[in-house]
Parts: sequence; C-alpha cells; structure tokens
Amino acid sequence: INEARWKLGDRSLKLTSPAMRGDDVASLQSRLMEMGFNPGRVDGIYGSASEAAVKEFQKSVGTKIDGICGPATVIALMRLLRTVTGGAPVQLRDQARREKRGPALADKVIVLDPSSRADIAEFTFDLAQKIEGRLIALGVSVFLTRGLNTSPSEDERIAFANNTSADLLISLSVDRHNSQVANGLATFFYGSEMHGVHSIVGEKFATIVQRELIARTDLLNNRTHAKTWNLLRLTKAPAVMLDIGYISNSKDSARLADPNFRDVIAEGLVVAIQRMYLSAEQDAKTGTLRLEDLRKAGIRK
Repeated sequence: INEARWKLGDRSLKLTSPAMRGDDVASLQSRLMEMGFNPGRVDGIYGSASEAAVKEFQKSVGTKIDGICGPATVIALMRLLRTVTGGAPVQLRDQARREKRGPALADKVIVLDPSSRADIAEFTFDLAQKIEGRLIALGVSVFLTRGLNTSPSEDERIAFANNTSADLLISLSVDRHNSQVANGLATFFYGSEMHGVHSIVGEKFATIVQRELIARTDLLNNRTHAKTWNLLRLTKAPAVMLDIGYISNSKDSARLADPNFRDVIAEGLVVAIQRMYLSAEQDAKTGTLRLEDLRKAGIRK
C-alpha cells in the first residue's frame, strides 16, 4: 500500500539498501525507457540499472550526475520526454538477444517452476519431469525450482531463476475455485496497463503456449493475460505462468490424473518453446508439430 501511494516527484529516488520501491520508481523507469535509456525491467525497484540510466540521462541534459532522481531531474524528464516509436527500446533489445540465439534448442537454459501447493504438487512435479526429459533430449539445460518434497518461497524461486541466466521461466500451476463449474486453461505474462509496458517475449510465448495446448486438448480456452505478479515481474528472463485446468472441476481433475493427458501437455509445451525460436512460427499447423519432426528437420545444433 505504501509503495502504491508514491507519484514521481514526491520524493528523491536513489540507490539504497534495501532498494526503494514504488509506483514512482516504475513511472521513472517507464519514462527513461521511452526516451531510449535502459533502466532494466519496469519493476518499480530502484536498482543499479535504474541508477545507471538516471546518470546517463543527467549527463545528456547537463545536470549534476549523481544517480539521484530529485526535483531537477524530474523537471528535466517532464520537459524532454520523447516517445520512441516501434516498441520500447529495452523490450526490442531483449527480443533481439533472443533472436540472436538462433532457432536451435541446444544450449538454451530453461527453468521450470512446478507449484508446490499441496493439492497439485504431485501433478506439477510429474509434468515438470516429463518436460525436463524431453528438453534434455534436445540439448537444453533444464533447472527445476524445487525438488519432489521441497517447497521454496517465491523469493527463493525468483532468485534461483535469476542465478541461472535462463532464456525462459515456465511456472506450472492449476487453478481452483469455489464454483465447481470453473474450468479451462489460461496463460499469463508480465504486463502493466498502468505503466504501459509488457514483456514482448513473454506475451509471444504465452500466446503460442495457449494456442498449442488448446489445439491439442479439449480444455476450455481462458485466454492469455498480462499480470504484474512478482514471479513474472521480478524474474529477469521472460516468464510465463500456466494454470492448466481447475482442480476443483471434476472433468479437469480427471484429465490431470491421466498420464496420457500429461504427456500431451508436456509435448505441447516443448513444441511451443521451439516454435518461439522458429523464424516462421506458422511452418507447421498449430497442434500438429511433433518433437520427432523437429529432430528430423535438424532444428538443433
């Protein structure tokens, strides 16, 4: 609540320990990004990347270079704000780095985050292992955020993912609702309408996953959504969260218990990962591409 009440200009922003947080920081980051500076992800946390971007801005406008966003810097920002067309520079740079890695899955690093919630822990961990096996066979380095009987905190999982230099983080979960009627599949990526930012790569991957899994299963399509949840916001790599059905719905629950259904989900996710790195995503009809097709096509090192 305290973080949300700050507006840009209400206080001086500087690098501290613990880091300053708030909507004013996010607003500053967004403005710097729009002007072509690189404050890192718009996460509302004033870290070293934000300080470096402020210093770069201060140098460009001839004000004191101290990395502190005080009144003089805020006024300069308001006067000189220019919108960069064609997408936010940092987001475009992230996409360029992804494309530079090439279409092969070999040498990529993917973190799988199976939910440890008691009622779905067995399903998510088993699914993560199925995905892991398929990815390893394609030369991918795979890390799981938890073991079979461990339950790390969200902060620990975020820190773990950030320490792996991952290309992607995929969080596996199952929704639940008081109404037993609620059912279906949804995917989530980082995005904030308030600050006008989103993860280009995250949105693309979430969309591909949603399409691929809906095409392969009879799950209801609950679509793809932008969220500012910490796991999506604070993970450095593009991150996507999946709610694979509702454990509170009898039909969805029966699907989740079926080993064949789990295999279909695992294969669909791996193919979705490969599709994201293909130069032409529509080379094969959604829901029809198989892992053996990827191997035959030589889409790996």
